[in-house]
Amino acid sequence: MLNKSLRSLFALMVLVFGLGLTSVSAMAADEQSSSQQAKAQTSEADLWRAVKSGESGYTTAQGVEPGVLINVVGEQGREVRNKYMTPIMGLAVVGVFGAFLLFYFVNGPSRLSKGFSGKMVFRWSKADLIIHWCVAISCLTLIFTGLNIMLGKHVLQPYVGGDIWAALIYGSKTVHDWVGPFFLVAWAVLVIKWLPDQMLKSYDLKWFMTVGGYFNIGPLKGKHPDSGFANAGEKLWFWTLAIFGLFIGVSGVMMVLPNLDLPREASMAALLVHGISATLIIAFTIVHIWMATALSEGGMECMVSGYCDENWAMQHHNLWYDEIKANGTLKYREE
Repeated sequence: MLNKSLRSLFALMVLVFGLGLTSVSAMAADEQSSSQQAKAQTSEADLWRAVKSGESGYTTAQGVEPGVLINVVGEQGREVRNKYMTPIMGLAVVGVFGAFLLFYFVNGPSRLSKGFSGKMVFRWSKADLIIHWCVAISCLTLIFTGLNIMLGKHVLQPYVGGDIWAALIYGSKTVHDWVGPFFLVAWAVLVIKWLPDQMLKSYDLKWFMTVGGYFNIGPLKGKHPDSGFANAGEKLWFWTLAIFGLFIGVSGVMMVLPNLDLPREASMAALLVHGISATLIIAFTIVHIWMATALSEGGMECMVSGYCDENWAMQHHNLWYDEIKANGTLKYREE
């Protein structure tokens, strides 16, 4: 009887001990599982943090930067374009145009002090006129399509239907890409051909100080500074077009040709350079158009026929007029 009781007690102790071991093992397993999960979560967090910071890893994909899942520079560039470049471009267009419109209404155009003489002096060859209008038309086309690409979603898209907007943005992009090469060729010819007459001279500083004699009011009224074939304002426009036209051309080629396989940083840099250069050229184009047309009486005729009124030449380009008169190259248009 005693042996039977001892055996039962021993069996109970074995059972309790076994249950204890099982519980301890289960707790240890749970702790190990929790530790592994915590390590996995930490590892995943570290991985995601590395991905977001732009660190590269290894993938079987081929191409430029295949191991970079998130390009930090590209995201930062996109933010700069949307947050800063787009508003600045809009302000440049509206601000410069508005300033000259206000100046025109307050000051009026720069009129010929002696009126029109009726005698037309040769100024531009037919080749010059063709080059000018090739650059002008292609440049204006790129400006309008580029403005639609950059600002259209804020200005036009909210007021037109989805189909119309899709056609506008697709058409703008297509025209922009195809007109670009034509502009670059015309730009290169213009820069090479017109370069000799665009060198800055000492008297150009006075032109800037008197704003070219365009003021009809105040202490600068009636002050017409000396100017050669190209005045200081035209030279400033030429060098702006020459320098930033080059930037636009190079950056445009980098963006349009996909086979270049450029890193994302280079592509984003090209986009930013393109936008900044375009903004400057747009601003100077508005200034150039205002000063050559509405603000200069008789100025537009030069780029239509190639001839200018003799009084216009004496008032706005007196040094050039004196030079051609002295060397015998002064040529009048035959009626």
